[in-house]
Order: sequence, then structure tokens, then C-alpha cells
Amino acid sequence: MAGDRLKALREEIDRLDQELLRLLNLRAQKAWEIGEIKKGEGLPLYIPHREKEVLERLVKANPGPFPSDALEVVFREVISACLALQRPVKVAYLGPEATHTHQAALEYFGTSVEFLPVRFVEGVFQAVERGQAHYGVVPFENSTEGVVSSTVDMFFSSSARIVGEMYLRVSHHLLCLSGDRRDVEKVYSHPQATAQCKKWLSLHLPGVPVVDVSSTAEAASRAAQDPRSGAIASKTAALLYGLKVAQAGIEDVRENYTRFLVLGREGMEPTGEDKTSLLFSVPHEVGALCRILQVFAQEGINLTKIESRPSKEKAWDYLFYVDFEGHAEEDKVKEALEKLKGMALTLKVLGSYPRYRKEGDEHEG
Repeated sequence: MAGDRLKALREEIDRLDQELLRLLNLRAQKAWEIGEIKKGEGLPLYIPHREKEVLERLVKANPGPFPSDALEVVFREVISACLALQRPVKVAYLGPEATHTHQAALEYFGTSVEFLPVRFVEGVFQAVERGQAHYGVVPFENSTEGVVSSTVDMFFSSSARIVGEMYLRVSHHLLCLSGDRRDVEKVYSHPQATAQCKKWLSLHLPGVPVVDVSSTAEAASRAAQDPRSGAIASKTAALLYGLKVAQAGIEDVRENYTRFLVLGREGMEPTGEDKTSLLFSVPHEVGALCRILQVFAQEGINLTKIESRPSKEKAWDYLFYVDFEGHAEEDKVKEALEKLKGMALTLKVLGSYPRYRKEGDEHEG
């Protein structure tokens, strides 16, 4: 009796799988047709907010029992595969493989794009500027250690635009060949990762030297070549380089997030939930910065970040990086930018892009 019931259910699942396969190919065909129309009209093939709208609509309509988190993963891959049919998309990222930036790029674009690992942040910007990649992904700031200065500084001279963002919860692990932290006499890692684990290191590996390298993946690669060394890196890096986790979750702050920026060459259309980033400098006058900031208040624009960086043109000269809610094409933002042009020494809009709804965001719904 039970055997007959199982057989019938399995046959039903086989039938449903065939129907899913038919529908996936039908969707792919329609996506290809859309791509051909876009090519003919010279329209951008990849529109991040369209993907966001699709995922949000599906999650909202999901009656269960299929988990909504898994639904997002499935459809992100479906969208990624359909996009690859329209045009092979190349995405440069701060590599090598298994860095947190690689993970962020995978979660943002899916697995059906062509990923180009680049050793330095500057190289990601250059790949986008020169057309070697359609998009780039770079780390921008960490919730506990602040901005990645090399990324901020590249915006001073780069023509690449910010077209998207995402937040990734980052967990660091001590990796080594044996899986026993007592064997670790030297630790490799990226300076940002080391800073995020400094309390744990001082408590559990006092006196053990920490060597800075260009990425957490490089750290894992070096530890894989020396049984007396360890690395602060991800579990993905452990799998890739044949290491074992000696201690999981060694970051000092559990709510540890890194914000990544997506670079491109074309501007993004307004979605209604956007963010704009810009750089500006002010005259060396009393109240100059205050007057600039008052413009945002007068126009009812909410600033979400302000950061100062040395201009590198002369000593004690600074540029300011600002994020605020809204799109450069909105009337109030246009008005604010027009006022700022007459007040700032330099003003550069870095991009307007869909605001990423990170975990815990009260506006996510």
C-alpha cells in the first residue's frame, strides 16, 4: 500500500519536473527575444532593479511550503542563466577565487556570468573602464572597521560609475592544514580581516606574527603550502585550498557586514528606492562644509554616509564622499545638486543605483 503511494508520488514529481523544464526553456526563449529587442534599440541588457522587482514579487506571492530564501536563490540563478543567453556578461572582482568579494559577486550576479578575478582594487576599476568587463565588484566598507581606503581613493580619478551595492555578512575562520590551532606559528590574512579579529588573535594566539597579504584567498593559498602557518579566511577558501577549520567564527563582532559596490559604465534608471553617491570639496572658509550639508536638509534629503579623504593633491586638503537617499533624476536631488555646484570647489556624482535591502533593514517589508 505504502509502496504504491510512494510510486505514484514519485511519478507525479517526475511529471512536475518535466513541466518545470518546459517552462524554464520557455522563459529562456522569451528572455532571449527581449535581449534581441534591447540590442536593436541600443538598450542596456542588465537592469539590476528589474531583477530585484522580479525576486520581490515572487517572494511576496510565494504561498509555501517552498522556502522563500531558497526561492530567491533558485530564481537568481534562472535570471542569471537567461541573461547569459542575451549576452555573455563579464564581471571583474577583487580576487582570487574564494575571497569575500567573490562570494558577494556570486550572490549578486548568480553563477552564469563569466567572472574575472583581479588582484587589486585598481585593476577592477580599470577592467570596467577599458571594457574588459561589463561590471566590477569591490569591497567598500566594513561595519566594524570602516571604509576600504583604496576603493574610495579610486573614485577620485576613475570614470567607472556605481550601479549597485550589496551587503554580505562576513564570518572569519582560522584555517590550517592540520585543523589544530596549536600548530599555527604564523598567520596570513588581509589587513581588514586581521583588524576584525584582533581581540581573538591577542587572546588565543598571543605573540604569533600576522603577515598582511592582498586577500584572504591568498592567505589560504600560502597557509596551504606551510604546515606551521594559518590563514584568516572563509570556509569556501578552506575547501578550495585543502585546509581545515581550526576555529570557526573568530571575528570580534558577530554582526559583521561588508558593503560591496558594483561598478559599471552606464547609469541606472530611478526605481523609487535609490541611493546616490558623490564626491565634493569645499573652500577653506568658516562654515563651508556646514553650508553644503544644509542644502541636503533644506531639500529634505537624508544623508546615510559622509567620509573625508585626503585629496592627495596637497597637504591637509580633503575631499568628502557622501551617500544619500534618492536618485539624481529626482527633482529635489536635481535642485540640491544645482545648488552644490555653486558652493563646492569640485563636485562629482559617482552614480545613482538601487538601494540594497540588507538583513534587518526595517524598510524591507
